[in-house]
Amino acid sequence: MKALTFYQPHASLVALGGKKIETRSWYTSYRGPLAIHAAKISPQKYLALIFEWPFYEILFPNGYHPFFIPVGCIIAKGELVDCVKITTENIPDEPERSFGDYTPGRFAWRLEKVIPQDPIVYGVRGHQGLWEWRE
Repeated sequence: MKALTFYQPHASLVALGGKKIETRSWYTSYRGPLAIHAAKISPQKYLALIFEWPFYEILFPNGYHPFFIPVGCIIAKGELVDCVKITTENIPDEPERSFGDYTPGRFAWRLEKVIPQDPIVYGVRGHQGLWEWRE
């Protein structure tokens, strides 16, 4: 199965269904099943987002905070259904807009049918780009 590594708290937002679009600087033609991998290490600037709106409203009621957030593991599975170039006309409304970098010219990867998983196999090492994960 293809996998994609996300920094936290973005991985948890995807797993909880709060983030449905991932923004990347590159295009992919891949469509299909996707494992959501929480990076082992996330920059502090991203972890600090947990305390800000709209991250807080989704994460805290579901038990996520900086001292309890899964890392280095697969936390969800879903489908990558589309990848489109971001323009000024297709930037989403809030709260989705706060969860990505919607600079025109980047790419929006649309995720659907995401199902959270109990953290699978702690210590899974992530990779840049799409990578193969064997369950």
